[in-house]
Amino acid sequence: MSNSKMQLAAVIYGKDDLRMEERPVPLPGKGEVQIAVACVGICGSDIHLLREGALGTMVIKEPFVLGHEFSGTVTSIGEGVTSLKIGDRVATEPAAACLKCELCVVDGRYNICRNRITFCGTPGSDGGLRAVCCHPANFCHRLPDSLTLEEGMLLEPLAVGVHGCERAGIKPGSSVLVTGAGPIGIATVLAAKASGATKVYITDVLQHRLDFAKSVGATHTLLVKASDDPQTVAAKVKDLMGCEAEASIECSGAEEALSMAILATKPGKVVAVVGIGNTNQTIPAFHALVNEIDICFCFAYKKCHEIAIELVTSDKVDIKPLITHRFKLDKALEAFELARDRQGMKVAIACNDY
Repeated sequence: MSNSKMQLAAVIYGKDDLRMEERPVPLPGKGEVQIAVACVGICGSDIHLLREGALGTMVIKEPFVLGHEFSGTVTSIGEGVTSLKIGDRVATEPAAACLKCELCVVDGRYNICRNRITFCGTPGSDGGLRAVCCHPANFCHRLPDSLTLEEGMLLEPLAVGVHGCERAGIKPGSSVLVTGAGPIGIATVLAAKASGATKVYITDVLQHRLDFAKSVGATHTLLVKASDDPQTVAAKVKDLMGCEAEASIECSGAEEALSMAILATKPGKVVAVVGIGNTNQTIPAFHALVNEIDICFCFAYKKCHEIAIELVTSDKVDIKPLITHRFKLDKALEAFELARDRQGMKVAIACNDY
């Protein structure tokens, strides 16, 4: 539903085609809240959509509003909503499930619900890069007074990191390998340290990102090249670590990084795949087979916002340094150019004053 009022929004039409245009202000439907969007983060998947016109099998067919990492303030309540009230500051989960099917109710894995209501900011579903949006209330989390709206936005990538660590089975004392030092990789480093990992090693192709990772808690870094042989890099990683990784989390989306992570992981342990790369990838499957290395995949997360909130409010994680650049909504095209060039870490766009 929408009214006659219009607002500025960042709308993607296809590959290399992002436009600022007027879109209607939506009204909340049943089970939804209307949100005055405060802060939106640019994610690597946003850049992938802009660069390729697709994200895996999700292909842009119709224009839609980008932005799935956002926080804001509730401005209107839809029918049946009792969990939130006007004025509540919220962080959102972009993937809203039906909460009725077997996967949601019995298995508790609502992140892979087949009857998903929306995954905002992806093909077919408008996101938060506008002044006002609506979102299912069940997937909005009220922010404690101690958290800023910027921290509220950053809970989304932190929740991804938390889920990756859960899937990888990180325990106190673990030696962990993270591949890719972008925002998700950094969030994973923070989550791994908070989970008790004593050594966190990280690889990337950009030195400034590795320097950032070191500043937030990574114990060792390794600069690699995209053209490097995975077997050679795995040997360097094991030499640097003094052992094989007890858990590995792939956050870059690069096929070579996934292969390297498999080769650098201790037999019987887990490689968790968080990064979104090519639809199909070739991996050293025989090595994984004979070493019983479990390869698990991570899509979004489940019940991780609550954990992320606790980590930040308890000062176990300081998420604020992730934002390195800030823009206003009317400068969103400039923000995407900077993020596309990987010049900073998390690029944040303010859609309203906060």
